[in-house]
Parts: sequence; structure tokens; C-alpha cells
Amino acid sequence: MLLNYLTVPANTPSPQGLIVLLHGWGANARDVQTLAPYLKQPSYQYIFPEAPFPHPSTPSGKMWYDLTPDLQFESTPGFGDRPDVSQSRQQLTDLLQKLAQTTGVPLSRTILAGFSQGGAMTLDVGLSLPLAGLMVLSGYLHAPLAAQFAPPTLMVHGIQDRVVPITAARQAKNALQAQGIAVQYQEYEGMGHEISLLVLQQMQAFIHAVLPPSVNVPEETTIG
Repeated sequence: MLLNYLTVPANTPSPQGLIVLLHGWGANARDVQTLAPYLKQPSYQYIFPEAPFPHPSTPSGKMWYDLTPDLQFESTPGFGDRPDVSQSRQQLTDLLQKLAQTTGVPLSRTILAGFSQGGAMTLDVGLSLPLAGLMVLSGYLHAPLAAQFAPPTLMVHGIQDRVVPITAARQAKNALQAQGIAVQYQEYEGMGHEISLLVLQQMQAFIHAVLPPSVNVPEETTIG
């Protein structure tokens, strides 16, 4: 069973790449779909998957897996073998592979990104596929890394994040670097658990760096 998803099509019959963006815990695909215009990458197709599980207290919210109320980030939780994590992992993997068939855009021209719990899923699934790159926004590791591939990875986090503390981002960065993965890491002073304008600008630059257009396609200017 494939995940449901929303899409924003490219402005060209042949998309230059795919950008797959995962929402966080208690949000939904519509929340992150609103980011597409701000990234200003019209020759790329955007995909916004919906997590498979209903959120326990937010009627319109979804979750990739349940979070225990006493979750601590001082060390990496061992969520890798939980049934809900395993189901989301498999369904997201299946969707990414299916998208490569249905869109004609290979995994090598696909960027997987995620915010918060979506960032944790990005690290979980993204290191098992030959993707162009990963973008982890206010994310964390929910299980020890077992990287099969080493796509370049952007990590951004707010120092004042009170939901996922900055220590979790630093732990994830160190774990990625220990496995030889090239990490572009940025901490933002004054930023909480959010995707700010500066983060959107950095995402734009990262997309252009790891997934440049394969042909000469006009691009809109960057934000700012």
C-alpha cells in the first residue's frame, strides 16, 4: 500500500528532478506543500507524502510513528525495529521507488527532505537509497545509523528549538560524519522549531549544488 501524497508539478513536461518533503509529527502534507512557492524551483516536481498514522490528539494531523511522552534526546532512541517505524519506512521506500517509475525521474535526481519527525524519517530511509541528497530540518535520529549510501546532506537547526533540542542535531551530525557522509551543517541563533526564511534560502542553494538542472531551463531568482 503506497502513501497518499500531494504534488506540485514542474513547469516543464520533463521535470529536472524530484523534491520529496516530509511533514512532522501532528502536521500533514498540506502544511509542507505551502513551502513550494518559497523554494522557487519551478523546473522540479514536488512530492509531499502523508504519514500513514493518525495523530492521537490533532484531528487533521498525521504521524510517522508514535512518540513516547518521556522521549529523551541525550542519546539516540532505539526506534528502528518498532512496528510503526518499520511500516512507515517500508511505505516511504516503496513510494520513492514507485515515483522513479511513474515520473521518469531516477532516484539519483531525487532529494528527500523532512522537518522534525520527517527529518528523522529522511535519515532513516534516505541513507538506504541512491538519492541525490538529503535535507534534514530540525530533525534527529530515531535509531542508530546503518548507511548503505552516502548522499550529501544538509542539516539545519535552531539553537532555541524547545521541541527537538540542538543536542539531537549535533548527535545526528556526528553520526553522519563518522560514516563518511558529507554534511553541510548550520545552527541558527534565535530560531526555534521552525523553517525560517534563512533556512529556505539555504535549501535553495543546496538544491542547486547537488541537483543542478540537466538542461538549460530558466529558473526564478532566489529569495531575498
